[in-house]
Amino acid sequence: MTINSAQILEELRELEKSSRLLDPDQSIRKNWLKQVDEYVTGFLSDLPNNKAYNKDHSPIDAIEEFDIADNGASLNQLLALCKKSIDGVGINPASGGHMGYIPGGGVYPSALGDYLAAVSNRYAGIFYAAPGAVKLENMLIKWMCRLMGFPENAAGNLTSGGSISNLIAIVTARDAAKVKARDFDKLVIYISEQAHHSIQKAIRIAGLSEAVIRYIPLDTQLRMSVEELENMICEDESNGLIPFLINASLGTTNTGAIDPINEIADSAEKHRLWFHVDAAYGGFFKLLPEMKEAFEGINRASSITLDPHKTLFLPFGTGAVLVKDVKSVYQSHHYLADYMQDTTNSQEEISPADVSPELTKHFRGLRLWFPLKLFGLEPFRAALKEKLLLCRYFYNEVQQIPNIEVGPAPELSVAMFRFLPEDSDPNEFNQKLINEIQSDGTVFLSSTTINDVFWIRVAVVLFRTHLGHIEYLLEDLKNRLA
Repeated sequence: MTINSAQILEELRELEKSSRLLDPDQSIRKNWLKQVDEYVTGFLSDLPNNKAYNKDHSPIDAIEEFDIADNGASLNQLLALCKKSIDGVGINPASGGHMGYIPGGGVYPSALGDYLAAVSNRYAGIFYAAPGAVKLENMLIKWMCRLMGFPENAAGNLTSGGSISNLIAIVTARDAAKVKARDFDKLVIYISEQAHHSIQKAIRIAGLSEAVIRYIPLDTQLRMSVEELENMICEDESNGLIPFLINASLGTTNTGAIDPINEIADSAEKHRLWFHVDAAYGGFFKLLPEMKEAFEGINRASSITLDPHKTLFLPFGTGAVLVKDVKSVYQSHHYLADYMQDTTNSQEEISPADVSPELTKHFRGLRLWFPLKLFGLEPFRAALKEKLLLCRYFYNEVQQIPNIEVGPAPELSVAMFRFLPEDSDPNEFNQKLINEIQSDGTVFLSSTTINDVFWIRVAVVLFRTHLGHIEYLLEDLKNRLA
């Protein structure tokens, strides 16, 4: 094959003209930034006036008009579509009226951190490639380890959320148990009936579908029964099974219940089981001194899942996992490819890629570090305590409405209630009630069913939710149930 260099050069010059469009000059960048900033300013300014939920999906039909094509569109057109068809539809997770689910994030400095991370595009998976980025993320992991009472030499990873965190922990626990695949059907995993479904999902992905899963009954406060747990472990051991993992919840997603961590740790240590605590929701309430008792024994866990995109109010996609045994998590996740051999020249820090399934990794650290350093911890403590008190206030006041029944007193910031009609089925009535609330959309609540009883949930987690939102909700309920 003959290579004509002159012809190649001519074609390269033409291609470069077009490919340079991907690197716009300063004037174009400044104009785009101005338009985006105006959009963001308008979005944030309009939040108090906009609904928390819009169930009308018809605006999304316009998205198909913007399918990918050879020719581009203007930024104004794209932002107009975002406003109408994306930000104006479904749940508005930035609204203070969003009290349906747990994530409560979106603090503004996180967006600035993400912007810088995306522009510089640091590869934060390997220390060799981005030593500063990895050092920063490991510093954040060490801070979380100190907060939870873990040794500073514990390992950890900033993940996309609790699902990947739980998966990392369960895979590490599986490998640390040193069991063979032929014995997987003898392994026993103990979880609460209220455990987050990402635990079951992680068990399946980890290849443990054949393992025995024991669902531990709950006490009257919907917490794992330690007595039942201990009985099941002893029975399984006597029957020749291999108990190897306990998962406890520090703040269940469904009800906010906190399992008795310290007592469960006693059983885990007695029977030499891996003890994983899913603290995705409740973990950062550890910042509050008044929550000390609920966290007793958290330092005895083998691994902990945390979600900064919940109770540190960061954007979606910000989770963390802490693992006490560095050697185990490293052995489960470390691999070295031939083309990565240069990275072994520098090992001053644990590389995130060595303790996680992820290889290609976004530099998540800036979205966490920016708000923590710009604000300091005190506003986060205030917001967390505010959410606890708002939930307790709602729980107390909603009981003043006739025929209202409530669930267990909230341990964190989730409360459950339902209305007991005199002449109709309670489940059907409350299903209709939640539909009406969601159709109105001023606030967004969700529902759950426990032991065939339909409950309405109020999750006070978003940092923009304040007393006015709770008072509006109480007044709205009074009017609807009058």
